[in-house]
Amino acid sequence: MTAPQFIRNFSIVAHIDHGKSTLADRLMEITGAVSKREAKEQMLDDMAIERQRGITIKARAVTMHYTYKGQKYELNLIDTPGHVDFHYEVSRSLACCEGAVLLVDAFQGVEAQTVANAFAAMEHDLVIVPAMNKIDLNHARPDQVREEMVQTLGLDPDEVLGCSGKTGLGCEGILQAVIERIPAPSGDPKATLQAMVFDAHYDEFRGAITYVRIMNGTVKKGQKIKFIQQGTTHEVVELGHFAPQRKAANQLSAGQVGYLVCNIKSLGNIQIGDTVTVPGDHPAEALPGYEEPKRMVFCGLYPSDGQDFKQLREALDKLQINDPSFDFEPETSDALGFGFRCGFLGLLHMEIVQQRLEEEADIDLVQTAPNVTYEILTKSGETLEVHTPQRVPDHGEIEEFRQPIVRVNFILPTDYIGGIMKICADRRGTYVRTEYLSPTRAMLVYDLALADVIYDMHDRLKSTTRGYGTMDYEILGYRADDLVRMDILVKGERIDALSIVCNRGDADVRGRAIIKKLKEEIPRHMFEVSLQAAIGTRIVARENISAMRKNVTAKCYGGDISRKRKLWEKQKEGKKRMKSIGMVDIPQKAFLAVLETGEEAGQKK
Repeated sequence: MTAPQFIRNFSIVAHIDHGKSTLADRLMEITGAVSKREAKEQMLDDMAIERQRGITIKARAVTMHYTYKGQKYELNLIDTPGHVDFHYEVSRSLACCEGAVLLVDAFQGVEAQTVANAFAAMEHDLVIVPAMNKIDLNHARPDQVREEMVQTLGLDPDEVLGCSGKTGLGCEGILQAVIERIPAPSGDPKATLQAMVFDAHYDEFRGAITYVRIMNGTVKKGQKIKFIQQGTTHEVVELGHFAPQRKAANQLSAGQVGYLVCNIKSLGNIQIGDTVTVPGDHPAEALPGYEEPKRMVFCGLYPSDGQDFKQLREALDKLQINDPSFDFEPETSDALGFGFRCGFLGLLHMEIVQQRLEEEADIDLVQTAPNVTYEILTKSGETLEVHTPQRVPDHGEIEEFRQPIVRVNFILPTDYIGGIMKICADRRGTYVRTEYLSPTRAMLVYDLALADVIYDMHDRLKSTTRGYGTMDYEILGYRADDLVRMDILVKGERIDALSIVCNRGDADVRGRAIIKKLKEEIPRHMFEVSLQAAIGTRIVARENISAMRKNVTAKCYGGDISRKRKLWEKQKEGKKRMKSIGMVDIPQKAFLAVLETGEEAGQKK
């Protein structure tokens, strides 16, 4: 058992691609947590999709032992994701640490997510150990990057360490700084057990495995424990550390990070942020947990073959077990059949879930365009949360239509400020401020509608800044705007899956673009098909798909004209009858093509 004064709990936070996972590999190698034989690139990124994309999605923990000045220390490292969508994972990890290594790329400098993660660490009152990675690169610019860190985050320039996660240069200095600067945990091993649940995952053979940070007290194998929020009592069958794989131990005491196996059959019985204590009359107080993750982006997922509905449901259930930040509910669409409306933290999160479904469950999916959550105040005084345009009530019932607003931080070279300001102005953004990080780089802050940010803002930013710009956003809340639901009518019938919510000023342009695209995608029928875009009863755009013409008089050579007229009349009657009872076949690819074009058109006007 390690005494609390010789334990250090820390995480590595950084912008995406600044080398967190590579640095974690080197630290594990230096401390002997993994042998040379076991070592491989990105040891802690063990999901296939993480290794494929080269990004961290789930936070992972590892316990390392390092001897410094003759004393053996236990270092618990929690590796965190860098992408804005997984900020929820980062905040959970920070609540279990006393300090954080803030890593910045020595060439790219301070980026948007660096700032967001540094402020998140400061909010949790963590001690920050600033470090520059990749200092061995020929094009590294350590002096300017150090100046940016001082300017943006108010750090002491003498405290900034230099290292290379790839070669191991300066990595021992980071371990020593962690021991010297980060305080030891303040728990009492003899007090009543009090532990924070910061993550959980499901193992097919062991059931739910709970990741805990022990704040006070000691937990032993065979002991009974109680989850305060869930109110359930279980026996500890196994406990231990991550080294980086699970390694059993007899007990965990105050300050340590590890796992508990309690024969819990479902992850639904574990709540992230719950407090573990002892059953009986004198349990410990509940720790402040985490806020529920806010799902901001929604889209419909449908099996391309209707028969796969049950298979898709099972795959979503399985996925939700290991990713509690995503949820789903069944929905039906006239055009696409039975499917699910799914909620995600952001666009990357949505892509990851879709990719995991297609690869792990082998299901071919049709996905509708993403949309955000809207808040509607009705004339009767009721406030509705709307996740899909189909559920928006008629215009006459709406008192106030609100959309989510986000504060976006763009970090970019100063040459491109004008281009980004123009893009934000086109999206009715509100300018907040500009901060100069160095003579060549600036941080531009705007308030924008989340709907405008998630569709193509990231792509537009990258193309405008030649790939040098980065962005990060935080939700500010809902704000009323002049929004409308635009319906698409095919042959006079509203197609629910094509309805969109847009600003009244963009409606005409968006409507025309969608109708034009639909005309290209829907095949011609034996009767004329009318396509309309409508806001309430007002038609804003219309196109007709002309009927296929068959020459019914082709076999009439010469003869009386009345015979031809008779055939034409018969054809006319048939077309009329078909128009009233005929069904329009809308191919599924038309839905996606139309929705994508609709979004682009509104932004290119």
